[in-house]
Amino acid sequence: MTEAIVPSIAQIIVVALGAPFVVGLTRTLKARLVGRRGASPWQPYRDLVKLLGKEPVISSTTSWIFPFTPYLLAATMLVAALVVPVVTSRPALGFAGNAILLMALFLLGTFFLALAGLDAGSGFGGMGSSREVAVAALAEPTVIVAIFALALRAGTIDLGAVVERLGREPSLVLNPAHLLAFAAFFIVMLAETGRLPIDNPATHLELTMIHEAMVLEYSGRYLALVEWASAMKLFLFMTLLANLFVPWGVPVTAAPAAFALSVATLALKLVVLSSALALLETAVAKLRLFRVPELLAGSFALALLSVMAVFLVR
Repeated sequence: MTEAIVPSIAQIIVVALGAPFVVGLTRTLKARLVGRRGASPWQPYRDLVKLLGKEPVISSTTSWIFPFTPYLLAATMLVAALVVPVVTSRPALGFAGNAILLMALFLLGTFFLALAGLDAGSGFGGMGSSREVAVAALAEPTVIVAIFALALRAGTIDLGAVVERLGREPSLVLNPAHLLAFAAFFIVMLAETGRLPIDNPATHLELTMIHEAMVLEYSGRYLALVEWASAMKLFLFMTLLANLFVPWGVPVTAAPAAFALSVATLALKLVVLSSALALLETAVAKLRLFRVPELLAGSFALALLSVMAVFLVR
């Protein structure tokens, strides 16, 4: 029992406490790349603590969905932390750890967040909800297909088993089709987490915002939970990129030495991915909303080519 509980607690702690730092590090790197000093990578922690101490203001037109959604978002991300191989390839919910369950958890949060955007009765909220659902409908299939491409090579749909198999056989990773799946998954990560060029988390312009439009009515501890859940979603997507496509340094057990090495390896991978994300967001502009489906369709094509390569390239 203890052997199962300790890794579970470790994964939840790593995701819950590490997520704000990934967001803060990305913001700091973006500021340095454009010649500004920027805030400290620890600033998101201060923001969350400050918001948790504030009393939320709720519109009189809202129903139970509005105050319930922030707790649901945080809960789904914490459950997802028990499915994704973060610091061990055999997480607590590894027996059910496949892409379908993971995407169902993400979609559950997206569905309720879209409802909450509509629930407040704001024009901006409805606009953001409509855009978010449209983006999710295009992005989610790509995630499934990209992971399915890896599963075909590994011979299993279990995420932890995929990491173990690819880690044992580098020839499966050093494959052009693997790079196609990585590119498709990276583009989808940008869409799912509201990053440039799909969305811009740093602005509140009504003509461009998607995620920010849905959370515009939130304040106080509700906003803190929404922002924390958003950071955890970014952390989990980056972790999937890091451990599925560079599957080294993910131990089977959570022994102290292996756990320390796994955390250090994951931190290194996340720093590299955060740097790449910051560099991308300073080099590109936001796409027009009507160009977003074209980009997501391209990512789906890349994922589909990766699947086809499993049967065509031996």
